[in-house]
Amino acid sequence: MKTAISVSDDVFQLSEKLAKKLKVSRSKVFAMGVKKLAEEYDDDEIIARINKVCEETDTSLDPFWKEAQGRVLPKEKW
Repeated sequence: MKTAISVSDDVFQLSEKLAKKLKVSRSKVFAMGVKKLAEEYDDDEIIARINKVCEETDTSLDPFWKEAQGRVLPKEKW
């Protein structure tokens, strides 16, 4: 799909540099950027995956480690 966007001069220059460095078109650089940004900001998907694993896995602290932690860590008020 084709679309027109407006970008500042510095962003345009960055896209030019990246396109040359990666040997791809400017359009590809922008597409890669949007895809990467979407992956980084897809917190809901990441949280859903973590929650699913936690539902299927015992995430409680092993009694041995819980007791050991109590002996090793100093008693502090929170």
